[in-house]
Amino acid sequence: HDADDLHGVFSDPIVMQHYLKPFDRQETIEWIERNLRRYAEHGFGLWAVTLGGQNRVLGDCGLTFQNVNGVSELEIGFHIRRTFWRQGIATEAAAACRDYAFDRLNRQRVISWMSPDNIASRRVAEKIGMLLESETIDDRNRPAVVYAMTPSDLQQIRSIP
Repeated sequence: HDADDLHGVFSDPIVMQHYLKPFDRQETIEWIERNLRRYAEHGFGLWAVTLGGQNRVLGDCGLTFQNVNGVSELEIGFHIRRTFWRQGIATEAAAACRDYAFDRLNRQRVISWMSPDNIASRRVAEKIGMLLESETIDDRNRPAVVYAMTPSDLQQIRSIP
């Protein structure tokens, strides 16, 4: 039911500027199907982002496994409709996913990885307490940066008055 709203996000060339290209309609459907399989396999995936009780999906945020330098890592990822940028929505959603990973799934590490020039995503990672860990090459042989966090990092954040 969310295909039209999600396609509005994934087909935007500005939102998808750090991908190979914006998604066409079929790629959006395949993305939804991939995430449904993740839910079946892991019990979680990327969740729809909405505003306070509204039925309109303005993006996604959630947890997915990514292969980073040959290691399966749990990543916090997100995409937000451009008209909702700079409102703290990605940060709030990413923080909720971080808390879910540590508090409910008892994970010992989460990451976010992105293009080095994706400044907005880097700032979201930093705002939720992640630290720049490394520079690497992504699965498409492009430069990437990895931000990471552990439960002890979160505990330090939570202890700050």
